[in-house]
Amino acid sequence: MNQPVEVLTHAALAGAAHGFLGRKGGVSEGVVGGLNVSFSEDDPAHTAENRRRVVAAVAPNARLVCCYQVHSADAVTVAEPWGDDARPHADALVTDRPGVLLGILTADCAPVLFHDPRAGVVGAAHAGWKGAIGGVTDATVAAMEALGARREDIAAVVGPCIAQRSYEVDDGFERRFLEADAANQRFFRAGRPDHAWFDLEGYVAERLRAGGVGSVGMLGEDTYAQDDRFYSFRRATHRGEASYGRQISVIGLR
Repeated sequence: MNQPVEVLTHAALAGAAHGFLGRKGGVSEGVVGGLNVSFSEDDPAHTAENRRRVVAAVAPNARLVCCYQVHSADAVTVAEPWGDDARPHADALVTDRPGVLLGILTADCAPVLFHDPRAGVVGAAHAGWKGAIGGVTDATVAAMEALGARREDIAAVVGPCIAQRSYEVDDGFERRFLEADAANQRFFRAGRPDHAWFDLEGYVAERLRAGGVGSVGMLGEDTYAQDDRFYSFRRATHRGEASYGRQISVIGLR
């Protein structure tokens, strides 16, 4: 592909090197064509080149660090970069070290990037519905505070994820959220019998606000509806495609 790498940014994170990337500008082919950053369903050489392009587009000379995501609420502090084969099982990363670029992979789940410019601390979280309700964003903020950040000084932005209009869930899913907090009803819109439409982006943003994060932003990009820009697990499943690819969101200190 000859497209340039598309990097979405947000003014609230302007003090940090950051970007929410999609599928434009990569070398992968077929159903994962574009900037696929997952090694699990692509030619490793293509994935490696795509990751190199991500770093070059956002923070040249930085070292990309990712975790082995398991839909948990666990956050890990990065003191030194590790190799891809040494990734910890977790769904959030934080650091106060320059030269480290934290990366979170998604394909409908919500990526969240964090920055406390006063303390010089950044974070990145993978918030699928399990991690979101389990408290992955709360764990990220707590890990940043352990490095000297203050939650009222933290800016957090929710990146491209599946939008409410594309995210139909069953009544069991909805009930799980209502049992956790009846006020979560506001994140569901009624649909066909025994189904509803869930606002993942809105839910994650509200968890951040409720947790005392000073500034919360949302990009409002629907991964499911934009097949030319983003990978989507649900879209690929609905189409019966064998693979679906992953995009990446990254942040590091300047």
